[in-house]
Amino acid sequence: MNMLHATGNIGKDAVLRNTNSGSVANFSVAMKAGYGNSEETQWVNCSVWGKRADTLAQYLTKGTKVAIAGEVRLRSWTTQDGVVKTDLDCRVSELTLMGSPEDKPKSAPAAAQQDAYSQAPTPDLGNDIDDDVPF
Repeated sequence: MNMLHATGNIGKDAVLRNTNSGSVANFSVAMKAGYGNSEETQWVNCSVWGKRADTLAQYLTKGTKVAIAGEVRLRSWTTQDGVVKTDLDCRVSELTLMGSPEDKPKSAPAAAQQDAYSQAPTPDLGNDIDDDVPF
């Protein structure tokens, strides 16, 4: 299995959909690559499935910093103009919310920021892993 481990910021709010296979939350993550003048942003399209999608969708908002891990694949497609494009897709198996710009008020003292973090609700990520997995 191909695995991707990355940290970045969500580009736009997650879109939650219901499919025949269950719920899916789709979002994109911007990752920085390189440094100095050669720094660039690379994007990965992410999906979270099942109960976790239902629970996490409300927290997956634009600007939120996340760490993701999951199975990755390249997907190629052709535009109407005949240009071949390639996307990097990740079916996320692990996700850590690392905060967002709104979590840190610029004028609040450090003690107030820490108090706000300790009172923030912790999402129930559920456990939708199959028990039939042989390992």
